[in-house]
Amino acid sequence: MKVLTYIDKPASVKLSGYKVRTLSDTESEFTSSEEEERDYTITEIDLSKEVAPLSGLEDTEPLSDKDDSFSVSLKNSCNVKEQVNFPLETPDPVIREVVEEAQKTSDLKRVFSEVRFNPFDRDLHMEEEHYTDDGIPTLSSEQEYKSSSNGSSWANVSDDNPDVTNADLGLAEDHFSHPEGHFGLSNTEELEMAIENCKELIGRAQPHSDRHKNLVQKLVQLRLKLQELKDGPDPIPVDVKLVVGHKFQTQESRSTKYYCEKCNAMILGVIQKWFRCSECGYSCHDKCLNNITRMCASQKVLESPEYFLSICPNRGLSAQNYRCAECRKAISFQSGFSEPRLCDYSGQYFCELCHWNNTMVVPSRVLHNWDFEPRKVSRASKQFLKLMTSKAVIRIQDVNPMLFNFVEELNDVKKLREELLIMKKYLLVCTEAMKKKFLLLLSERQHFVETSDKYSMQDLLDITSDTLLPELANIHTTWAQHIKTDCQKCQAKGFICELCDDKETLFPFDSIAVVCSQCSYVLHRHCFAKRGAQCPRCERRSKRNVN
Repeated sequence: MKVLTYIDKPASVKLSGYKVRTLSDTESEFTSSEEEERDYTITEIDLSKEVAPLSGLEDTEPLSDKDDSFSVSLKNSCNVKEQVNFPLETPDPVIREVVEEAQKTSDLKRVFSEVRFNPFDRDLHMEEEHYTDDGIPTLSSEQEYKSSSNGSSWANVSDDNPDVTNADLGLAEDHFSHPEGHFGLSNTEELEMAIENCKELIGRAQPHSDRHKNLVQKLVQLRLKLQELKDGPDPIPVDVKLVVGHKFQTQESRSTKYYCEKCNAMILGVIQKWFRCSECGYSCHDKCLNNITRMCASQKVLESPEYFLSICPNRGLSAQNYRCAECRKAISFQSGFSEPRLCDYSGQYFCELCHWNNTMVVPSRVLHNWDFEPRKVSRASKQFLKLMTSKAVIRIQDVNPMLFNFVEELNDVKKLREELLIMKKYLLVCTEAMKKKFLLLLSERQHFVETSDKYSMQDLLDITSDTLLPELANIHTTWAQHIKTDCQKCQAKGFICELCDDKETLFPFDSIAVVCSQCSYVLHRHCFAKRGAQCPRCERRSKRNVN
């Protein structure tokens, strides 16, 4: 231990920002500094404190949050550098004033704002819990902060960003913590304000852009939600219990083939009271009813009826922080942890309580590979896929248009659907056809009457099982027979080819006919090709316009 000898002359302390730079016998060395400085005179030094030598450092290091004392360097007449630690609890009022003034300087605030995290300067983003419903992890907190300005991830909204958040429209993010509405407004007033904000954003967005489409979709959803609030909630039956979207009803079955989806234990219907969701089929014990965390799959179908179109987008356990994607239980392939089970639909890992090795046909594999082999999926994915089976949300032309060339049955179904849409125009203006209710032949596949490019998973399953094509062929034959043979009014709406002597009546849905894209005139396909794809009706119209 080294002891510093007492110096008769007063020592001067130089404070610059948050560092005590050095001590000197004279004050003249500090007069040329550009920074804002103050000189203080230490008249007494406590020599009872231990002194630790510095290893060749001219200045001391910045003060840390855990230090209870500050250090200064003394330079004596023999040029020996020693370090003296002054405790902050010292009763000397001069040293106490030095510390308080140093902490109040602007440089100290600036440095501390750079080296210390201030939770009030930026938004907090907990990366562990940020997993979206579609299975794609969101950006980390650092990435979100870099992509935003002024430390806020949603304050500055650009028109280039197609995503529309509730904050953009002035909606509260968490409606459960604001039962009376955000900022004291009722839910109705809040939605009306959000609708007006959405209209304003639509006016400023670029037409036909992704953001414009998302805003229009959001506006429709807000208006529907507002109308639901005005109409009031639907009456809930007495025997139904609502839990996170599920509609549970008491079951009286005494079978033992059911298992609780919360605790994975067998349900003994003879001695145990249990419930089953009428929407998704979720089964659970009475004791597990209030512990359910999985949202009902029917709610997801209503809010976002879309499929994942990537084949098993597996990102590994690290993207989930080695936890189950649903219940957040720790999972790992090491012994002692719960076994991770991969969901082939979402690409996420689940524990054995949330993944029962159920198998389902994965839509992404069907659209990309025409593969109908069932794959292992989680319970949540299975319930969602079952409810989405009859939803017409698949556009093969947008996902994989080459599939029509390689699957002959699919191409035949596409042609029949296009011809059925043309026949529909004849049937809608025919009173006899409306009396016979020909359109009800497609009541089970209502989307076949509305569009020709949307398919449901059940349609694709029926194509591969050879049931859809014969069904459409029979309906096509029935409609064609009425238009071309049975009904004289429909026959009168046919066409005669002007390029040949054949007096056969042509219809736009005939396989031997072609329809002009300009005037919708119907000709024989081979006659139209011989003429060089020139429509005689269009030629006459062009000559008239010239004259």
